[in-house]
Amino acid sequence: MARNAEKAMTTLARWRNMQMDQGKVKERRPFLASEENDLGKAEKWRHQIIREVAKKVSQIQNAGLGEFRIRDLNDEINKLLREKKHWEERIKELGGPDYERVGPKMLDQEGKEVPGNRGYKYFGAAKDLPGVRELFEQEPPAPPRRTRAELYKEVDADYYGYRDEDDGVLVPLEQDLEKEVVAEAVAEWKSQKEAGLLKDVEEEEDIYAVEEESDEEETGESKMETEEGQQQFIAHVPVPSQKEVEEALLRRKKMELLQKYASDSLLEQSKEAKTLMGL
Repeated sequence: MARNAEKAMTTLARWRNMQMDQGKVKERRPFLASEENDLGKAEKWRHQIIREVAKKVSQIQNAGLGEFRIRDLNDEINKLLREKKHWEERIKELGGPDYERVGPKMLDQEGKEVPGNRGYKYFGAAKDLPGVRELFEQEPPAPPRRTRAELYKEVDADYYGYRDEDDGVLVPLEQDLEKEVVAEAVAEWKSQKEAGLLKDVEEEEDIYAVEEESDEEETGESKMETEEGQQQFIAHVPVPSQKEVEEALLRRKKMELLQKYASDSLLEQSKEAKTLMGL
């Protein structure tokens, strides 16, 4: 086996030497774009990169390659795209066309960038990889904000708590709790009073107490019986007679007529005359 391998290597070595002598050895692409000074060769390396990217983009569409192979292909595509950009910049420096403006963007549009991670793109089946699919999922839109008028439509008596007692459950619970609290307070007061901890406090007058009135006493007016047996009421305030009421009405009518028909100067004169007469 070793002898055959040696023969094959010898044959390969002789064939390579022959190709080099004839100038048919395949030229390799420079590692750095800045090392190339020929515009034609720069165009050639750019087209070569485009062909490699197109080939790998068609391969990565197959989801059956496996997660690791898909990730490797996606990394290689992104690496080739960065290298293509360097060659396009070098072509522009050598006096060639500006491919960033006029060049086709079909390969770049195949990929999709993750929001917030600019520069790295996912192609083909790489978009559906675990951990990548979630990055492209859009958040649901926020619910529209309601106006003040729409909010006021939901404000009713329940909002202010006016119907909390209508269910018949809250009131009995409050009554039971009130009785317990009152009983505890009374028991505590009695224990403190028996222990002598409470100071002597004068009892306040009960302003709500109502005195019982005898049947003989009357608050507004007293009753007296006349000789004929009829009840006569005696008022404790001065009551005008019929004549005094008529005179008051007459004076009021005169004042209304004077204010209606008399001038201001006449009213002032009448007031001065009344003042002098002491009326």
